[in-house]
Amino acid sequence: AGLGQLYYLIARFLQSGPCKKSAQVLVEELEEHQVRGSRGLSCPGTAQPRCPGWDGVAVNAHIPPDYLLRICERLGPLLDKEIPQSVLGVQTLLGVGRQSLLRAAKGKISNARMAAFGFDE
Repeated sequence: AGLGQLYYLIARFLQSGPCKKSAQVLVEELEEHQVRGSRGLSCPGTAQPRCPGWDGVAVNAHIPPDYLLRICERLGPLLDKEIPQSVLGVQTLLGVGRQSLLRAAKGKISNARMAAFGFDE
């Protein structure tokens, strides 16, 4: 998954709540900086920036507004199966150490895991 898709999901999430203006500003900035990589932010079948009148929501109708939230809600339980958290039952995206979603088996974030999530050191 690319950054363009993540930005699309963020904009889609913002459009469905009280931050509609923020979503519009985000989409405008993505267009201004020609961020590509999402069907929702580019012309269909091309690598061109967004087409005038192109509706990314319509082409991605299978993506509900809460899709990003649902992804985030699933991450914790999936990670807990591999590396248990320190305080059972506490689900947070903002945890640190053994509560962090980026935790590693020994409490440190491995370089491989950081690279897998697209983060540079």
